[in-house]
Amino acid sequence: MARLTPAKSRSTRKPKPSSSSGMDAAAEPNPEPQRRPKQDRSAGGGGGKKAKSGGSKKAKSGGFESMGLCEEVYRGVRHKGYRVPTPIQRKTMPLILAGVDVAAMARTGSGKTAAFLLPMLNRLRRRDPGAGVRALILSPTRDLAMQTLKFTKQLGKFTDLRTSVIVGGDSMESQFEELSECPDIIIATPGRLMHHLNDVKDMTLRSVEYVVFDEADSLFSMGFAEHLHDILKKLSDTRQTLLFSATLPSALADFAKAGLRDPQVVRLDLDKKISPDLNLVFFTLRQEEKLAALLYLVRERISSEEQTMIFVSTKHHVEFLNILFREEGLEPSLSYGAMDQEARMIHISKFRARKTMLLIVTDVAARGLDIPLLDNVVNWDFPAKPKLFVHRVGRVARQGRSGTAYTFVTSEDMPYLLDLHLFLSRPLKPAPTEEELLRDMDGINMKIDQAIANGESVYGRFPQTVLDLASDGIKEVISGCTELNALEKPCANAFRLYLKTRAVPSKESIKRVKDLPREGLHPIFRDVLRSDELSALAFSERLKSFRPKQTILEAEGEAAKARNFKGSNQWLDVMKKKREVHEGIINLVHQKSSVDPRPEEEEDGILNWEKKEVCGTKRKSQSFRDEDYYISSVPQNHHLEAGLSVRNNEGFVQNRLDAAVLDLVDDEASGMQAQKTRYHWMKNKFVKLNSGDRVTATGKIKTEGGAKIKASATGIYKRWQQRTHKSINIGGKSGSFAEERTSSAGGYHGGNNKHFSGGRGRRSIPNANVPSEIRNPDQMQKSRQKKAMEITRLKNKSAKDGKFQNKFQKNRRPDGNGKGRGNGKGAGKGGFGKGLGKGGKGPNKGGKGKGKVKGKGGR
Repeated sequence: MARLTPAKSRSTRKPKPSSSSGMDAAAEPNPEPQRRPKQDRSAGGGGGKKAKSGGSKKAKSGGFESMGLCEEVYRGVRHKGYRVPTPIQRKTMPLILAGVDVAAMARTGSGKTAAFLLPMLNRLRRRDPGAGVRALILSPTRDLAMQTLKFTKQLGKFTDLRTSVIVGGDSMESQFEELSECPDIIIATPGRLMHHLNDVKDMTLRSVEYVVFDEADSLFSMGFAEHLHDILKKLSDTRQTLLFSATLPSALADFAKAGLRDPQVVRLDLDKKISPDLNLVFFTLRQEEKLAALLYLVRERISSEEQTMIFVSTKHHVEFLNILFREEGLEPSLSYGAMDQEARMIHISKFRARKTMLLIVTDVAARGLDIPLLDNVVNWDFPAKPKLFVHRVGRVARQGRSGTAYTFVTSEDMPYLLDLHLFLSRPLKPAPTEEELLRDMDGINMKIDQAIANGESVYGRFPQTVLDLASDGIKEVISGCTELNALEKPCANAFRLYLKTRAVPSKESIKRVKDLPREGLHPIFRDVLRSDELSALAFSERLKSFRPKQTILEAEGEAAKARNFKGSNQWLDVMKKKREVHEGIINLVHQKSSVDPRPEEEEDGILNWEKKEVCGTKRKSQSFRDEDYYISSVPQNHHLEAGLSVRNNEGFVQNRLDAAVLDLVDDEASGMQAQKTRYHWMKNKFVKLNSGDRVTATGKIKTEGGAKIKASATGIYKRWQQRTHKSINIGGKSGSFAEERTSSAGGYHGGNNKHFSGGRGRRSIPNANVPSEIRNPDQMQKSRQKKAMEITRLKNKSAKDGKFQNKFQKNRRPDGNGKGRGNGKGAGKGGFGKGLGKGGKGPNKGGKGKGKVKGKGGR
């Protein structure tokens, strides 16, 4: 969230930057303390003494003082120790406070969450139960929603606004309880919010005036398009809409469904998409060597005092690594989408509290999750999209701290590595080989350090001896653990499915990989191996690259000649003739490859390493076009916009001319099939689907946890309503109640006077302690329930009395003389007797004589 500077204390010591702020930015230094001008307030807080003209200082520009925040919100900012806003906050907060729709992009850790939370709190200010829900924040994952709730409570500590979080995995009944109290702010994931809207008919979002799409590109590309479309239809047209993300494309056509009205686009850090304090390390290895490399990193290269987050592709790999680490004596935390919500919160809380130093996660934790003291990130599987890599490594190097991102790269991942550096506009170089290091070790090491300091990426190999030693130990652990043996096959199947469904790299990068030079040992292992080990590695590398000049047939023929073997050298003559025929063709191909290089446009962003080129040599300019007037079909920022694309599973292979093609009916079989997948028959018309949207035949909707539920009402709300006798009415109607139960001191009281009780300097209100005569809905419901119970009790009593009366009708005599019998003891005399017992009635009514009555009230 916010990257802000802690306020200085009055003591002479320097302040320490807050490490547990929970806001996704580092602090900006501010050497001079900026104090808010003091204002004398009266007891009621409305009018007070005028400030002295000479005593108050003028507010300095550039701080939160100059943004016009209300007193409660400003106190929340100062309570956290923050003073100077970050660049994204300076750019967007004045626009948001002015009521303008904003689409903002800035790198991870730049303070985007505070940029939309502070204007929201300033706009709502005070609680108004009768107004309904006034702010809605949509998040793509549960963890990000819970984190946003935490920041909202921290910044809104001095306001009485009520916030409710609606995420999947939690109990629906507990969320019904929160919604029945009419919250002012709802933080939700789209799937669970749509579930509530389908179940609760009285729930409407027409009163929402402030909508935020946090990580907007993820919301519009994760399959939430159907949910978002239904949610936006329930919102009012006068709302203010905000889009925030670290990877936002310049064209807002993909966000047309968000309902933006004349939005202001703010895009910062386009040239620096990752933190400059982040160190990128890339290791090339085989898939089966990843386990050994990971254990070596955790044990040897990463300190036990540093926290590390490990990203894997599937939940099966999370469970596998969890059991493996526990067998090795390491206790990790874990989190993935299908995990129980309570368990996820417990594991992440343990990791935040530094009770565990390892966190194994899938990509659900790649967005927005803020771990203040995180030191390292390990990418077990290379991300298919460049912006996903940016979000993963953006968990470290926050709040001015440094960090390291380790990434495992297999031979199949090399095209994705090239696409990533084209997206980052960052040079990529292979590590120098062992032979080069043996020739000039000091000079090569100095050049490597200089290249890394200039922001260039270097990829290299893992030491094979280290991998071999670690692999032997891992095999023994796996063979002795039945759980690991059982998980091996599910992990292999899940990874195979992951490879089938991930995005495809660009064709240019696939071609470039074939021309990449062989990399050497990674520079971070320069202190691990001695000079003799480097010599052995150099010799083994020469053996791998050895290519004999003769075939085996020619070698046997030469050996036969040497032994003076008399016989026909038939195969030797055949190979000589074959060489004479094909030698010209081979030389011609070599000449073409040395003269005809890649086009000039493909060389951008990739520099040479000691005349070693990743993409070939540059071609001399042979074009006659005028660069001042030429308009290319390929935009200059093609790689950047392709990496930021919201369209699902396309990325760099997206056809740039798709948007310019008219939607005509195709007359070929392949085109007709493609059009069928782009359109869906809904009621009486075809509806065009966005890329990645799919319609299931069952009519079920998919939640963020992956579960499919019915789109219609499930009846959970009706059962909860019958059990608790409560209802949800957050429509914000003008005639609805405006009262609320009395809260703690400093809270909001019901009634017509909207003042805060308690607190210093507040004006006393006459009869403030007298309870209000206006009953709230809970009291009305309670009184109705009491009346209903009383009516039921009286009916039961009357039915019981009628039953006994019919039973004793046979004791009545026509002349009025008779005896009364009952359960109690008593005596009746004359026509109307009086009993001293209980329950008895005498039938001697209006007659003469004596009647013995047993019971109370006998006649």
